[in-house]
Amino acid sequence: MKLETERLILKEIDESYTDDILKIRSNSYINQYVKRNSPKNNYEALEFILHIKNKRRNSEMLFWGISFKDQRNLIGTICLWNFSDDRQTAEVGYELLPDYHKKGIMSEALQGVLKFGFEGLNLQTILAYTHQSNEASQSLLLKHHFILEEGKKDNKNSENVIFRLSRT
Repeated sequence: MKLETERLILKEIDESYTDDILKIRSNSYINQYVKRNSPKNNYEALEFILHIKNKRRNSEMLFWGISFKDQRNLIGTICLWNFSDDRQTAEVGYELLPDYHKKGIMSEALQGVLKFGFEGLNLQTILAYTHQSNEASQSLLLKHHFILEEGKKDNKNSENVIFRLSRT
């Protein structure tokens, strides 16, 4: 499943993107805001890709690599996952290499995924969990009309805040 925006292609990833996934998921700047086991080598990046492919096959997750239309390499990722049992709610997650920050790239990718989620999947609500200190991520969510869920806590990471966007 591929999504296109003005400048970007959001595409399924496979084993051929191992180097890109290693570069993105092991980036220290990105990881300051994310609690995860980052891959330390290509083998661990490949394991992650196979894990994603399995989740996608089981309809548990939609995961796209982000690249410019005229380039093959990935510069980030974006996903819809953690679907509710009734498939009315999902969580969006994203990451972008720092060299591409503040260029409207993630905003463009997010807009495409939100449209797909609401129109293509008929979601009613999309949630976003982001680190309380990640001002850029919070600004991105507010720009796209997400609302901070005051008082809601992420049981898996107490440093996260939760945003919600409901279908209009």
